[in-house]
Amino acid sequence: MTVLASLRAAALAVAALACARAESKPVPGAAAAAVATTATTASADTVARNADRGRILGDSTAKVWIVMISDFQCPYCRQWHDSSFAAIRRDYVETGKVRMAFLNMPLSMHANARPAAEAAMCASAQGKFWPMHEALFRAQESWAPQANAAAAIDSVAAHAGVDVPRMRACVNSGAVRPLIEQDMKRAADAGAKATPSFVIGDQFVEGAVPLADLKRVIDGVLAGGAPPAGR
Repeated sequence: MTVLASLRAAALAVAALACARAESKPVPGAAAAAVATTATTASADTVARNADRGRILGDSTAKVWIVMISDFQCPYCRQWHDSSFAAIRRDYVETGKVRMAFLNMPLSMHANARPAAEAAMCASAQGKFWPMHEALFRAQESWAPQANAAAAIDSVAAHAGVDVPRMRACVNSGAVRPLIEQDMKRAADAGAKATPSFVIGDQFVEGAVPLADLKRVIDGVLAGGAPPAGR
């Protein structure tokens, strides 16, 4: 099952620290990127499928999904990542209880969020999404303020073990742009207005909620009924 197929309508909203979404404008030509010929389309489709699969963690038999809706330039996304991601991965993903996936919601207020998302998804096509995910958040202060972040993002990718020329060729081809546009639509359909947000089973949690509160929601979903996340 792909990430795009895993999202469903959300049932619970919780106010929390988050980067708010402004009205966004579609990128001209994004939906038609990399479709000049049948061969190019097939190649782009393969890249997109690999990129989609590459941002999934966990046992395929796990019955509960945690979908993180995030923006690599959002400081609250980094805050949540630094404080909670490793524990969620250790306690729920690596124990086989849940599958975890990343959904891109690059906010228009963050000029380098989309370039970072495209680089991450192209790294994902190489099987390197999660190392790139870690590296982008770890180095956020170095690439986020740049007027043109391409060189800084390439440096981050190199340190994450990504094949940078291949990643940059993927970015330039536009192969993952339609996937990111679909991510943004799925996030909006789920009710996301800010990052980070989380779809946990059929529950929706917005903002960088404390780890203990998020765990209560996850445990509730695993037990068959989720309580609201507290503050």
